[in-house]
Amino acid sequence: LAPLLAVVLLLLAGCGGPGAAGQRRKEMVLSEKVNQLMEWASKRSVIRMNGDKFRRLVKAPPRNYSVIVMFTALQPHRQCVVCKQADEEYQILANSWRYSSAFTNKIFFAMVDFDEGSDVFQMLNMNSAPTFINFPAKGKPKRGDTYELQVRGFAAEQLARWVADRTDVHIRVIRPPNYAGPLMLGLLLAVIGGLVYLRGSNLDFLYNKTGWAFAALCFVLAMTSGQMWNHIRGPPYAHKNPHTGQVNYIHGSSQAQFVAETHIVLLFNGGVTLGMVLLHEAATSDMDVGKRKIMCIAGIGLVVLFFSWLLSVFRSKYHGYPYRYVRL
Repeated sequence: LAPLLAVVLLLLAGCGGPGAAGQRRKEMVLSEKVNQLMEWASKRSVIRMNGDKFRRLVKAPPRNYSVIVMFTALQPHRQCVVCKQADEEYQILANSWRYSSAFTNKIFFAMVDFDEGSDVFQMLNMNSAPTFINFPAKGKPKRGDTYELQVRGFAAEQLARWVADRTDVHIRVIRPPNYAGPLMLGLLLAVIGGLVYLRGSNLDFLYNKTGWAFAALCFVLAMTSGQMWNHIRGPPYAHKNPHTGQVNYIHGSSQAQFVAETHIVLLFNGGVTLGMVLLHEAATSDMDVGKRKIMCIAGIGLVVLFFSWLLSVFRSKYHGYPYRYVRL
C-alpha cells in the first residue's frame, strides 16, 4: 500500500489537488461565458436574452463582468410606447460603448423582452417595463442597481451617468447625426429670404410688434412648461399602470414630470395668458361698451378656470400644499 499511496500523493500534488481542479473548472466556465458574450456583442451591441441565457450568463456564477439588463415589452400587442422610446436611447448608449476605444469585457448590455423571457420577470417579481438593472460582477444587485426611471428619465446621457456610478465604466454618448434641426432652420431661413425677396420694397412686416410678441410668448410658454427639462432628461410621455391600465399624465413627484404634463401646463399657461390679454384689451380698446364687457367676462373666466387647473396640478405634485384658487 505504501508505494500505491505515494503514487496517489504524487498525482494529487501534480494536479494541485481537488481545489485546484475546481478553480480551473471555474476559469474555463468563466472564459466560455466571456467569449460567448464578446462574440454576441461584436454582432449586436444589445444582447437579446431568454430565460436560459439569463440564468446561465447573468445569474449563475462565476462572473467577473457586469451586465446592464433592460427588461422591456417591445411587441406591438403590448402597446408600450415608453418601451420603444427607452429602447432607442438604450441602443444609443450600447452602441457608444461598443464602438468606443475603451471597450472591454468588463460590462455588457443585454435585454430581456417579456414575450421571450416571462419566466425571468416572474423570477425577479417584476411587473413593470421598461426597467434597467445592473447585475454587478460580484454579489447580487443592491437597491442602487435598479435605475430610477421615473426620476431620471431614459435619456442615454442619464443612463451613462448611472452606469458610471455603478460600474466605474465611463461611456461617452455619441448620438447619430440628426438632420431635422438643420433642415428646419434652412427651411425657415428660406421662407424669410423668400419673403424679403418678394416684398423687398415693403419690409414693414419685420417691424410688426404683434408678430414678434407672439413668437416670444410661444417661446416663453414652451420654456416655462418644462420643454428644456424634457430635452435634457428624456422622460416618458405618460405612465400606464400595468395592473389597472390607468394612464397618468401628471407625475406624482415634484422632482420629475412627463412629456404630456408639459403640454398640459403649456395649455394652462396659454389660457391664463389669453385671459390677461382679453382683460387688457377690454380696458384699453376703443370698441363699444358691450363688446368690452364680453371681453372682460371672457378674460376673467379664462384666468379663473385655467389658473385653478394649474394650481390643481401644483397641488398634486407638492403634496400638502394648503391653498387653492377655486375648488375644482
